[in-house]
Amino acid sequence: MSARAVNSKIQLMLVSDFDYHLPAHLIAQEPALQRDASRLLVVDRASGQLHDSTFDRLPDFLTDGDALVMNNTQVFPARLIGRRVKAGRQGEEIEGARVEVFLVRQIEPFVWETLARPGRALPAGAKLVFADELKAEVIERLEAGRRIIRFDAGGDFDEIIDKIGRTPLPPYIKRREEARLDRERYQTVFARERGAIAAPTAGLHFTPALLDRIRQRGIETIEITLHVGYGTFQPVRVERVEDHRVESERYTIIEEAARSINAALKEDRRIIAVGTTTTRALESACRQVTGDREQGTGDKILPPVTCRETDLFIYPGFEFHTVSGLVTNFHLPRSSLVLLVAAFAGRELILRAYRHAVEREYRFYSYGDAMLIL
Repeated sequence: MSARAVNSKIQLMLVSDFDYHLPAHLIAQEPALQRDASRLLVVDRASGQLHDSTFDRLPDFLTDGDALVMNNTQVFPARLIGRRVKAGRQGEEIEGARVEVFLVRQIEPFVWETLARPGRALPAGAKLVFADELKAEVIERLEAGRRIIRFDAGGDFDEIIDKIGRTPLPPYIKRREEARLDRERYQTVFARERGAIAAPTAGLHFTPALLDRIRQRGIETIEITLHVGYGTFQPVRVERVEDHRVESERYTIIEEAARSINAALKEDRRIIAVGTTTTRALESACRQVTGDREQGTGDKILPPVTCRETDLFIYPGFEFHTVSGLVTNFHLPRSSLVLLVAAFAGRELILRAYRHAVEREYRFYSYGDAMLIL
């Protein structure tokens, strides 16, 4: 779907309009000691009021009948560390310089689009080794450090990746290596569907006990899937907002989930999306009509979706058809995610909320604190 078609009311908007000052020490480098011990900034869109709280009190701000929709994608260890292989004088294979390959998108079995470093040292034909049971060859060189790589696995590919791969932490987490807890903590407690290279971070704050309390309050919990891709890290490099394009991501909404969401919409109950990825999936599905055609629709109907792709870019001027509340983390300045949040709550209110969070030293980004926007 074209972002221009969805946001046709907006003629000109600058990415610089969505900047804010963030001291580096507020960028969370480690998860909170307990998932639901994170702070929670509650933003009331109607009144413009801001309320400081903690995430374990989330049920206090929800009401009986609300539907809380969560993204159950599961992060897999997409960072591979290996060596380039060259032929020696006698034709033997010699392991050379260290290389890092980030699995971005599977094209076909054993063939992946990747980000490779150092890119200049990996032309087409370059051979790589990651472990005794995993070797690879670069088969195509793309722009911006991307490579198409064919893997040769001596066993089940996913099992090998789980064994030797590393957690794909965002670049603003400045550590030499992943910490022992990252595999557990950079994963939601409701992660079930393997396929994401980044966590749906708004969901990281939930615990099984907190979800039980939410359900006991009469709040319905619903799971959908959007496999978070590299686009979540992708900076906005254009000046005009409407010139940006979001990389497509795969999403699925099973029939049971669609039926529950539609019942809530029909009964005029609130749909609270946990995260920007959930929001994009819900709003994309709502614009699905028939076949492969998507367009905006005023009807509040959400069809089941089986493994479709969305490149929906949500920014101010967007008309939300499904989501009426949003749980989200604090996002990077000038990012597509802060634009989505501004579309939902209004630019001025969101920037004021971000200034408030900075002044009170909330923790930012993936391992940081959360917002609830109602």
